[in-house]
Formats: sequence, structure tokens, C-alpha cells
Amino acid sequence: MRKIGRARIAIAVPQGLAFVERELRGIVEYANEHGGWTFSRFPDMLGASVKWLRNWTGDGAFALITTPADAMMVRDLPFPVVNLASHLPPGDLPLVAVDHRRIGEIAARHLLERGFRRFGYFGTPRLWYSEQRRNSFRKSVEKAGGQCRILEVEANPNSAAWRHQEQKLRQWLESLQLPVGIMASTDLRASMVLETCRSLGLRVPDDVGVIGVDNDPVFAEFDDPPLTSVARNDRAVGRKAAELLAKLMAGGKPPAKPILIPPEGVVQRRSTETTVIDNPVVAQVVGYIHEHISSKLRVEELIKDLPISRRSLEAKFREALKTSPRQYVNLMRVEAAKRLLASPDQMKLASVSNACGFTEPRRFRAIFRRVTGVSPAAYRRSCLMKVRT
Repeated sequence: MRKIGRARIAIAVPQGLAFVERELRGIVEYANEHGGWTFSRFPDMLGASVKWLRNWTGDGAFALITTPADAMMVRDLPFPVVNLASHLPPGDLPLVAVDHRRIGEIAARHLLERGFRRFGYFGTPRLWYSEQRRNSFRKSVEKAGGQCRILEVEANPNSAAWRHQEQKLRQWLESLQLPVGIMASTDLRASMVLETCRSLGLRVPDDVGVIGVDNDPVFAEFDDPPLTSVARNDRAVGRKAAELLAKLMAGGKPPAKPILIPPEGVVQRRSTETTVIDNPVVAQVVGYIHEHISSKLRVEELIKDLPISRRSLEAKFREALKTSPRQYVNLMRVEAAKRLLASPDQMKLASVSNACGFTEPRRFRAIFRRVTGVSPAAYRRSCLMKVRT
């Protein structure tokens, strides 16, 4: 066997998938830190086929194994292969992946924290990762007293099949009692939900809150409204996969179970930027706050058109949201500021303060630190570090 530091490694994965590219970044980082590998990729390969590995000679490979036939073929290869795909239930092939059950739990908690009590899951049948996300999402919301409806449609349909599936999605959404929080198995599926909601005249996020999985910033921001998504932690998956492949090439035994990496967490955008409230007066005030977050928003202004006293509003607010109107306004301003600070546009801090309705930068910094535990500048630096890694 060649010296491991200069091992020849095949990359049998499709091009153009954001989560795969992030995993490859983690693989390359690990390789560079441990002496470097040389990599081979099949020219012009856009699909996920691993068949070309049968005629390749090298020391190890990373692959997306998505079919039983490919899994059978890989077992007969003379070098170790680490699988990065979660389409098939785990078997004897080494697998490193994000923890899909944890993804479902995180998505459920996020929607529960927004106040939703009715839920839906939109995914794909017979794909292991979708089943894992579905089961943990449903279990989490039912444990919290919620109800969950499920719609699953086949993967990769042709245009005619998708028209039929779109009709099923329309009928499903129309059958749900509003408001409802929906988790989609991927960001692509979530985008389909958003598009269908627009065609039905359903308001996102007030009628339907939507969360996806993958957090591809380009497509998440491209959606209308921008999509809340669970970030998978793909770079860590790539590093752990590289560590495992190095161990296998050195003669180590494969793990008995898949290696699962915890997801990074929820990246909130407008598709879940809501608070579901049963009290109609509080709901009206909260809606006004969201629409006028850049304004001064004194409590007197919030009640000027309502048949309610300030003291009564304070009491109803605390009953519904466990906080005061003033504190809620500050929380929403901080959430708006966090989104602006995480944006690659690099808006000046004074401009962020003004855009979020703070009266002066000093007050902005004080409230932001009180809510988050860090300064606005430190929060921005942490967001930039995540983007670079």
C-alpha cells in the first residue's frame, strides 16, 4: 500500500450539491492537515453513479451510495469506501452522516417555540434520511401535545408526475387547519410548499410556517419569503469521513454503526418569523410590531386604536407570551438585527441600529448584549467565521 500521506482517493459524488461541496471542504482540510492526499474525480460526472470505481485503482474513496445495486458493487471493491449518502438504511458499509433524527427534533422545537400546535411533514417515502426526520419530528410534536399530518411524494418525478404531486400538495395544504407549522425533508421540498402556499393565497408565516433542511444560503434567501432551514454541519461530516477513511486504509475495522454528526442548528429567516397567539388582541398587536419594527413603537401607539387600557394589554401580553410589550419589541428588534448582522452586505452598525428601530447605537448595543450575551460586533464576527469555514 502507498504511504497514507499521499494516498490516491476517489471522489464519487455528484457535482453542484451545496451540502456535498461543504463535505468536500472538510475532507480536504483533514487531508491537508495530515500530509495531503491526491484526489480523482470522474470527468463530467453530474450524477451520483459509483460504477466507474470498478475500473479505478487507488487506496480509498468517498461516495454517495443511493441504490442497493451500487451498495452491492461497492462491497466488492478492493479498497475501502466511506458512504456520505443517507438514502439507504445503514448496513455494513461505513457511513458518516448528519444525525437526521436530531434534525427532526430541532425543527419541531423551533416551530413549537413559535407557538404552533398543529404541524405537517412533507417528505419522500423510502428514503432513510426522510423517514428519520419524519419520525423524530412527529414524535417531538406529539410529545409536546401537538398534532402532525404527513404527506410524502416520490423523489425525482418527471414534469407530468410533478403536476400530479403538486395537486396532492395543494389538496393537503387546503385540508390542514391553520395556523400550521410545516417541516419539509429538504429545502427543495420546502420551496415547493412556499410556492404552493402563494398560489393558494396562504400567508407565510402567519398561516403556514415553513422550515427546511440544508441551509443553502443562495436558495434559502432566494425563496419568497426567505426560508428558515436547519444547517446540517456538513464540514464536520467531511472531516469525520476523512478520519474514518484514513483509519480504514491503515487496516482499521469499520464501525459497527453509522457515525452521526449533530446538526449546527436552525438558521431563522422570514418563513417562520411569527408568533402564534390565541388572544386576538395580542395577536393584532404582535402583527403590528412585526410590520413596524423600524418605528419607535411606544406602548401608547400600540393601543391607540384598540378598546383596551395599557394595564390590560400588559396583563394579556404576559398571559400569552410570558413577557411585556416593551420586552417583546426589544426581542424582535434584536432578531431583526441578528439577520442584518449575518448578511454578507456588512451594513454599518449605526445603520443596523436605525433599521431595527433603536433610538441610538448605544441603546442598541446594550439591549443586544443583554439579549444575546455578546456585542453586535462580536455576533457579526462569529457569523463571518461560520461562512468562511
